[in-house]
Amino acid sequence: MDYERNREVIVWCSNNYLGMSQNEKVIAAIQNSSVGAGGTRNISGTTKEVVELEKSLACLHKKEAALTFACGYLANQTTLSTLSSIIPNVVIFSDEKNHSSMIEGIKSGKRPKHIFRHNDVDHLEQLLKSVDTKTPKIIALESVYSMDGDIAPLEAICDLADQYNAITYLDEVHAVGMYGSHGGGIAEREGLMDRITVIQGTLSKAFGVMGGYIASSKSLVDVIRSSAPGFIFTTAMSPVLAAAAKASVEHLKSSNIEREKQKQVVEKVKNSLRNAGINFIPTETHIIPIIIGNPELSKKASKLLFDEYGIYVQHINYPTVPRGTERFRITPTPYHTDEMIEHLTESLVKVLYPFSRGIRSAEWFKKQ
Repeated sequence: MDYERNREVIVWCSNNYLGMSQNEKVIAAIQNSSVGAGGTRNISGTTKEVVELEKSLACLHKKEAALTFACGYLANQTTLSTLSSIIPNVVIFSDEKNHSSMIEGIKSGKRPKHIFRHNDVDHLEQLLKSVDTKTPKIIALESVYSMDGDIAPLEAICDLADQYNAITYLDEVHAVGMYGSHGGGIAEREGLMDRITVIQGTLSKAFGVMGGYIASSKSLVDVIRSSAPGFIFTTAMSPVLAAAAKASVEHLKSSNIEREKQKQVVEKVKNSLRNAGINFIPTETHIIPIIIGNPELSKKASKLLFDEYGIYVQHINYPTVPRGTERFRITPTPYHTDEMIEHLTESLVKVLYPFSRGIRSAEWFKKQ
């Protein structure tokens, strides 16, 4: 809603991928829960709602246990930092396009690290070979990368982890709820959950609520529970959010309606943009990046879409993406209609056409 102009605005860049924040079951679940936890998890903050949510998440990922955090950033940062600190002589191998929360967690652990080229299995193996086989290793990666919408070669990386004595840490924040027959993410879709040591996810995207979590073995989760400052010294997750999140997770375990509808809308958007000659990075996921390639133009185009056409698409610039790859990131939901898709396409054509010389093609992006 644009309150200054008293008009509705169509949002095309939300992380509320499946519209679960407005789901009736999710809203109903909050009616009998308190707002605040009242303390840290170790001092009065462990509520029934949080315990039930963690059981639901462990079940989703077929793990022994799960642990919730206030947000996904904290889950990544504190878990990777703690694992790096407590595993003797561990070496970290991190994809170059990992999220800032993972990067900060790895930095905080103050252990040797190697950065492998994005989704480059051969480069990862070269780096793994350079470290003694007996040395503990962590391979940290995402399943779906948020800005490019591409998917990690997960099975090949699991094979390397087995071969070189590494544990795997997988960020599934843009995949949980979205992929797999029960919404368990790319690891579930590809039948690899049992080969992932730690699965990290969020409750604020497809599940439509707020919070982050990890799922793993009971022993590893207990180590994080007992050792991680970012867990020990923070107030526990709000019971009302935990109740809503559990309702969303449970609904998407059994319902494919939202996922299937969203896939249909994503394909309609891609076809509409393609037919209009609008360049975007082709991916198999729900994330549609349109590379503008110029920070000033992307900001100006975003403002024009909002002011003139009532469309909100946030321009994404450095440091979120590298300089020269400034972009729009379109994320369709099940509730975007054919009329909205047509309006988006027509508006993008009108706004981007005058800037056409500054817009990068998908072919240009692939060469970078």
